[in-house]
Amino acid sequence: MKNEEVKNGVIFPIGAKNEAYAQFFTGQSYLQNLVADSAVNVGVGNVTFEPGCRNNWHIHHNGFQILLVTGGEGWYQEEGTPAQRLEPGDVVVTHDGIKHWHGATKDSWFEHIAITAGTPEWLEPVSDEQYAAVEEDE
Repeated sequence: MKNEEVKNGVIFPIGAKNEAYAQFFTGQSYLQNLVADSAVNVGVGNVTFEPGCRNNWHIHHNGFQILLVTGGEGWYQEEGTPAQRLEPGDVVVTHDGIKHWHGATKDSWFEHIAITAGTPEWLEPVSDEQYAAVEEDE
């Protein structure tokens, strides 16, 4: 697999298996909370995806999400638009109410810092067919 060094953490620690959100992911992810302060209205976490792992379609209500890609290769897609390939140094801003997903490519580890405000609404998984189509379009 490509970018295996990501599994050791790139800038921040990889964190534990992401059991709290496992039901919203296809494949294995890891989460290290970086800011979890109830006095701060924003969450910051280091999310690591094993190859092929991706989260479900989801929407952030009354907020946003900013992804800072720190390692590996991944995908980001908003509903109705082509998927965008992500590499270290890429920044993605997801505005309030936009349905989207993100995750690793099929053959690479992937890591990003997620800065999130608002309430997530978790939706259906990205199907194997949808995911394969993104990979084929590459």
